[in-house]
Amino acid sequence: MAYTVPKLKDFSPTALDKASEKLAAALAKEAAEVQTESDWKSFRDRWMARKNGVLTLVNDLWLKAAPKENKRDIGQRVNQIKQQVEQTVDNRLAHVQGAASASRLSAERLDVTLPGNRRPLGAEHPVIKTMNEIVSVFRNLGYSIAEGPVIETDYYNFEALNFPPNHPARDTQDTLFVATQESKPLRDRLLLRTHTSPVQIRTMEKMKPPLRIVVPGKVHRNDPLDASHSPMFHQIEGLAVDTNITLGDLKGTLDHAMKALFGSSVKTSFRPSFFPFTEPSAELLVSCFICGGSGKRDLEPCRPCKQTGWIEILGCGMVDPNVFEFVKGNGYDPRKISGFAFGMGVDRLAILKYGVDDIQLFFQGDVRFLEQFV
Repeated sequence: MAYTVPKLKDFSPTALDKASEKLAAALAKEAAEVQTESDWKSFRDRWMARKNGVLTLVNDLWLKAAPKENKRDIGQRVNQIKQQVEQTVDNRLAHVQGAASASRLSAERLDVTLPGNRRPLGAEHPVIKTMNEIVSVFRNLGYSIAEGPVIETDYYNFEALNFPPNHPARDTQDTLFVATQESKPLRDRLLLRTHTSPVQIRTMEKMKPPLRIVVPGKVHRNDPLDASHSPMFHQIEGLAVDTNITLGDLKGTLDHAMKALFGSSVKTSFRPSFFPFTEPSAELLVSCFICGGSGKRDLEPCRPCKQTGWIEILGCGMVDPNVFEFVKGNGYDPRKISGFAFGMGVDRLAILKYGVDDIQLFFQGDVRFLEQFV
């Protein structure tokens, strides 16, 4: 129970001694409970506040209420109590501040050069891991990495890559356009890039030949969600430009890359195809690295290669001279230089590599699925 100042009926020295002893005991007890500066402020106000402090009440209930013949003795005793309270309050403040200082010094004595507690990091996502492996193969061949914006203009995504205005890929059924762009000229309209090829044009605008780059990144197409399609996926494209680059350079480069990725035993095959920005164009197939090219797995048909023994990996070809015309002023004269380009879907390769049967599993964030690839 908190101490309260009693009214004195007996002002004799004996009665005053007993009252003073109780007050001193209460002062010592409450002082011992002060541990922080906030506690100390409350303690100080309780004993020394002008309106309702203990000292004020002692002065009112003891000194002012005392008979005239006792006022001198009571006054001396009240002064002694006041000095005792003030000394106790000051001592307690010094104790609290000293404890806080000691705590700070103790903390400062910690060896800050010691390694801290590190949170465990997660593993690479299987798609990113596959992408890094592919990029690493081409970096070892002397290629550098180039990046560009995900939101592109029609000019960089289509026009500068030799897509004519009526090409089906420009249709909204295939491409995700940014809204309210109809009032702009066609080449200035914004869209989510459908491939990483715009980075090739942007890089050629900045750098003169010779040039060798790989372009990893995220792309978007207006595809419905299913086990093999996603409106967002990842690509890696490559571009090499120099004098006297031939189709043989393209085939040799990609054959080496496929062996580095899938094993030295795989074979490569090129099948004629068509892409607006390359001429001639081809699709690259590798012998199935799952069934060894036999088309069967333990007497069962091999699903990844559809029993053919071959898996289509990427599209490629020699850069169409019309593409160089857009950057001709930066040293890309199609009469003097040539180049090849290629592009592959990273997510599809990750599906083949890890035996996943649904591309959506890569993007659903299910830790139980992802932790299998740690």
